Amino acid sequence: MSLSLTFWGTRGSIPTPGSATVRYGGNTPCVELRRGDGSFLILDAGTGIRELGQALVERAGGAPIIADVLVSHAHWDHIQGLPYFAPIFLAGSAVTLWSPPALTPQLDRAVREQMSPGVFPVVFGNTAGAFRIRALDGTFDGRGNRFVVRTMPVRHPGGSTAYRIIDADTPERILVYISDNELGDGRGYDVPRDWRDTLVAFTKGAAVLVHDAMYTTEEYEQHRGWGHSDDLDALELAIDAEVGRLVLFHHNPERSDAELDARVAALRSEVAQRGAAVDVLGAAEGLTLSV
Repeated sequence: MSLSLTFWGTRGSIPTPGSATVRYGGNTPCVELRRGDGSFLILDAGTGIRELGQALVERAGGAPIIADVLVSHAHWDHIQGLPYFAPIFLAGSAVTLWSPPALTPQLDRAVREQMSPGVFPVVFGNTAGAFRIRALDGTFDGRGNRFVVRTMPVRHPGGSTAYRIIDADTPERILVYISDNELGDGRGYDVPRDWRDTLVAFTKGAAVLVHDAMYTTEEYEQHRGWGHSDDLDALELAIDAEVGRLVLFHHNPERSDAELDARVAALRSEVAQRGAAVDVLGAAEGLTLSV
């Protein structure tokens, strides 16, 4: 059974349309994971989910759409596309947002507030399609989807979630998605001393690791505690966890396509110097990868 990963939004913090971001994209985080049987999961609901919703409607040809969205956390850039996600307005369709129990109250509050009369014309709970928020409590009730989902809390102000997703029929097909995570020496995180070892074990053997790589080493020194990673730290994690492919994600809104090309080239050079086996590329809107 084939398993594919498509990027609909790759940018961190704020949408960045413009001539300098055409190739890697300016939409905020949204990723689609799809099996060959047509079942799928959505990871995060930034502005990229708008175009994904349009594609889902076209594919469905008038049939109801059942969509499960795994949300890493409730910060604006990870939910801001939801009011424009076409399936929530289609009668008979059902969209469920999932997050770990510790973060579900934040998600529920944020989504309801962004679809309240003061900021949006359609109130949450008043859409034609069913739209609900549920806690992911260690099992995944995905209406028959053949995905096995594990979670791990990661280091980000207010909390964030890493997802390890396995194709139940082909267990070697593993995606690890970690959008917002500070691997460096950020301060103020209440995590165990062996947190990084646990993260390596959580990530171990993934075919694809999608990881926050917002900063360069120099930039990170000015942003400790902001909840994002230096791209070299992301590479270190990928090497330690023996993943097949590292996809740099949550691009800095100030980063141009040319600068991202340079960062990818620099990390590939680092891999070659170390004799490591991991492939490195930058997440780009419209890119589809096999997992």
